[in-house]
Amino acid sequence: MHSIQPVDRDTLGDRAYRRLRELLMSGQLKPGERLSLRSVADALGVSIMPVRGAVSRLVADHALEVTPSRAIRVPLTTVAQFRQITEIRIEIEGFAAARAAHARSPGELEAIAVCEAGFREESVAARPDLARAVQLNMNFHFAVYRASAMPMLVEIVEQLWLRVGPIINLETRDDPGRLAAGGAYRRHGEALEAIRRGDGEAARAAIAADIEGAAAFIIARGDILAG
Repeated sequence: MHSIQPVDRDTLGDRAYRRLRELLMSGQLKPGERLSLRSVADALGVSIMPVRGAVSRLVADHALEVTPSRAIRVPLTTVAQFRQITEIRIEIEGFAAARAAHARSPGELEAIAVCEAGFREESVAARPDLARAVQLNMNFHFAVYRASAMPMLVEIVEQLWLRVGPIINLETRDDPGRLAAGGAYRRHGEALEAIRRGDGEAARAAIAADIEGAAAFIIARGDILAG
């Protein structure tokens, strides 16, 4: 829990909820990892009450679960569930990328380009910073999706990433060679160029290929998913 920074004293429940969401979406919490309310509260610098409320909200989001022994943990996802989420992500995130190709502003395009460059540089580095690469990957995707000019769509994507963030980022964190060999940075580059020239279908295809490639690797690896 050393990566969690203390939160301010106002709106503690909401802030704790957002901080835990960020940790899940960015893969800093692993599938099956158990959370102690006391440890989380201490790491955030708050009492247990706001953490308990935040955890309850995340359980309702299906981002955390309560085990029969009353422990709080990051859910394990089966192969069948992961395949289903992947199909949904391809449709929804592909649509968001296609929309971004037509709706993006110059500033949003620049933000996408900055994220793409950072992830590409980290991916081909001799000694990549895996934690930074994971964050840059998420930053790129959400820079694209925010450029769709559809905030409700971004909220839907965030809900999906709450479920898959611990999974799709774990495989990157565990394998330094995966960044260069996996080709994600190439798909990002293709998506950027498609958005730059206003080609919605190409942007959709690049994001779909990125999601499909990562999913295939995770399923083939066999030790991240349950059952």
